[in-house]
Amino acid sequence: MSTNRIKLSIVVPIYYNELNIPHTIPRLQRLQDIMPECDFEFIFVDDGSKDNSFSLLMDAKKQDSRIKVIKLSRNFGSMSAIQAGLKFTTGDCVGVIAADLQDPPEMFKEMVEHWKSGKKVVLGTRADREESFSQKMFSNTYYYLLEKFALKGYPKGGFDFLLVDKQVVHEVLEIEEKNTNVMSLIYWLGHDQVQIPYVRQERKLGKSRWTLSKKIKLFVDSFVSFSYSPIRFMSFIGIFTALMSFCYGVFVLVGNVFGLIELEGWTTIIALITFLLGIIMIMLGIIGEYLWRILDESRERPAYVVDEVFE
Repeated sequence: MSTNRIKLSIVVPIYYNELNIPHTIPRLQRLQDIMPECDFEFIFVDDGSKDNSFSLLMDAKKQDSRIKVIKLSRNFGSMSAIQAGLKFTTGDCVGVIAADLQDPPEMFKEMVEHWKSGKKVVLGTRADREESFSQKMFSNTYYYLLEKFALKGYPKGGFDFLLVDKQVVHEVLEIEEKNTNVMSLIYWLGHDQVQIPYVRQERKLGKSRWTLSKKIKLFVDSFVSFSYSPIRFMSFIGIFTALMSFCYGVFVLVGNVFGLIELEGWTTIIALITFLLGIIMIMLGIIGEYLWRILDESRERPAYVVDEVFE
């Protein structure tokens, strides 16, 4: 690595974080004291917040020239906000962290040390999390399935707190993929990495906007983007159902010929028809998810729209 000073860009997506911002910005600014060898650049992306987040960011910018504020035209989601922030980074390495301070910004010091040693991807992985049982269950299930069927070796507790080399940032921006998980995309690139486990803290201020619908969308996006398992699952179900139907037909035919069973009523037929129709509808839904994403990519609409940039 060069002996010159290091420029570290930190991207922070913002969505209804007016209670967090007065605490998040000073804590990020204090990194200068523990990392004096770094020149910092703080990039806050306002993802269509309707509270006072934007005005607080602008007030902070007036007092610190290292702060950039990117204002999106509406809410595009955290992954798109991160992509927007990455586009405006100029650092030798780039960190991504949430605004709610559940992840400790001080870990950037250790991350930079690993980056200096040649690691292009440094992941803050969650050894545990101070969250409710339902949140833990959803997250653990999601990451288990992601590792099992999409990205082998994916960190067990997941990650969205990381530091990457500017080369990785350039590669992510070149892909220009929509409806994806940026974190999984970075992992998929396959660069040499190191993982730093930590305990994700409980959120102290504000209410999380990470709703169930957004979690489900991330779940679907991740599997459609990085796995063929849903399509393979459909093929398996189709073959299994056809085999079971054939065996049942042979059983009914043989049983009727030898007088072992009687064909009576419509209950069994109706049950089979509704069961098979249910399977067909599930399969059509899975195909629809893939087709929608193909259509969305073919229209070449941007993943986000930047309204204003304040540098």
